Amino acid sequence: MRPRKVVIVSRIFTPEPAAASFRLRALARGFAAEGADVTVLTTRPPRGMAESTAGEPYSVVRVPVLRDEYDYVRGIPQYLSFDIQAFARLLVMDADIVVSEPPPTTGLAVWASSVLRRRPYIWYNPDVWTAATITMDVPRIVTELMRVAETVSARCAGGVITVSEAMGAELAKVTGVKRDKMFVAENGIDTEIFTPDGPSEDLADPYFVYAGSMSEWQGADVFIHALAQLLDEHPDVKIHFLGRGSDVERMERVAREAAPNNVVFDGVQPPERTAAFTRGAVAALASIVPGQGYDFSKPTKVYAAAACGTPVIYAGAKGVAADLVTENGLGQAVGHDASEVAAAMRAALEPSGLHDRDTGVRRRSDWARAHASLGASGRAAAKWVLSGFVRDRAR
Repeated sequence: MRPRKVVIVSRIFTPEPAAASFRLRALARGFAAEGADVTVLTTRPPRGMAESTAGEPYSVVRVPVLRDEYDYVRGIPQYLSFDIQAFARLLVMDADIVVSEPPPTTGLAVWASSVLRRRPYIWYNPDVWTAATITMDVPRIVTELMRVAETVSARCAGGVITVSEAMGAELAKVTGVKRDKMFVAENGIDTEIFTPDGPSEDLADPYFVYAGSMSEWQGADVFIHALAQLLDEHPDVKIHFLGRGSDVERMERVAREAAPNNVVFDGVQPPERTAAFTRGAVAALASIVPGQGYDFSKPTKVYAAAACGTPVIYAGAKGVAADLVTENGLGQAVGHDASEVAAAMRAALEPSGLHDRDTGVRRRSDWARAHASLGASGRAAAKWVLSGFVRDRAR
């Protein structure tokens, strides 16, 4: 029997370092492992990022797109620059099943092309965009249009892959999509790259690491304010921020005022160097501003830290992310408050702090391999899609 043809549509993919890139690569590999013929339809990578698919069991089709000042595909013009091309390409691409990654505008393009080609598609739901825009400073019409786009994308899909039960519940509440058409493929990390075994970043001073996107809803400046409270006791300690995002410029201003010699913005780093930074850190940092529509998210930074054996300090609301950290012994969860964060950082710097090199490293990494492997998650999601779950044609 001819392997099923699967097309994954996403505005972001490797080598662009992001949680979505790694998650979708794992899904593509999962489909290939299940015998499918896989193509990823995505964007050309940002300037300076070399693409390499050597040895990968899937093919990649890339299109040129608009990017913002941070080299992201983010914003309506940028989204549409990809979505219009994706719609046109999907009309002529041979596929049995299409998988769509957000934003919801991409979901609309995939839905429309699937109706015209009379084939099913899957909506991959790592975030609920409508819930996020409700708390953002955007016109009400934008929120309503986002709700319509996300509702169509989810409800018309043959199935929905979501990254947690909480995320699935939120999507059902916002869009009305039925829970029985969802499959939970827990988020995670590449446990072949993020391991406790390997080089650590060669830095003389003790440091914390924040690796990933820096946007307003993450509020990562709380760590800078916390660091400033420690400098009298620990004048050499630093924070290394790896990544980029819409909040970077503001955070740089905060750092210049609060801790000008102790905060380093290293920019986007490849996964291997990110892992090296994480291995050598006193603790990894992750945060979500409460009440911004992301309280039900589990930051990938938590999984990356655990996979390297490094404890994490999570700053945010009580909920799924805080429970993930505390219930599995991955570090410490505190409120999104500089004084609480400073206390956790102070504890981590003590010899008997969070980073128990004798037993903690291996225990955390073993947990990550057992519970947060993107490879296992991608394979499970692919198997579910190819199992025949999609019973109805797109309509």
